[in-house]
Amino acid sequence: MTTYGLLIFDNAEELDIVGPWEVFTASAAQRGDADTAVLIAEQPQPIRCAKGMRMIPDHTLDDHPPLDVVLVPGGAAARETLPQNKNVIDWLVQTSATAAWTTSVCTGAFLLRAAGLTHGRRVATHWAYEDRLEALGDHTVVRDARYVVDGNLLTSQGVSAGIDSALWLVGALHGRDHARAVRRVLQYEPAPPYLADEPLPTPR
Repeated sequence: MTTYGLLIFDNAEELDIVGPWEVFTASAAQRGDADTAVLIAEQPQPIRCAKGMRMIPDHTLDDHPPLDVVLVPGGAAARETLPQNKNVIDWLVQTSATAAWTTSVCTGAFLLRAAGLTHGRRVATHWAYEDRLEALGDHTVVRDARYVVDGNLLTSQGVSAGIDSALWLVGALHGRDHARAVRRVLQYEPAPPYLADEPLPTPR
């Protein structure tokens, strides 16, 4: 059984949370609901994400089950205010010490860095914040990969890249064939419109 814990907080980016959540819960369904995913916040009240979506935490920092996977989303708070929040930083340090995997999406890497979890590691973040993260100087920012694996640390680039890293993770945990089955259930076959040098797709 795998328990995924997704940290949520005000002004977190919605897809940083919802994308991996969809992957983890689809994975659990494929495994007969052997796994579980929970939302964890500092306080029990609902949080409001960056674009206005509200989320209700299942647990607080003090009352969640043991976690196999810790996921930290990005957003303004992850890079501006939460790195100074001792409660959150201490929780990340303690929880990551016992989790099999610690992961981040987008600028969640800044929060991992504040907890000392990126020291000496290769990491990824949103393209607009790569220079800023690199300037902090105790890790190597990888700029040409959707996600980066360094030991048990998994970090990804911005927003939608969290889906890619979550699919990689369920494959690492439960096998590539399982990850492929999850991807098919989600019908995750990226084919974005408006790519350079391509004709516009014909709507059907």
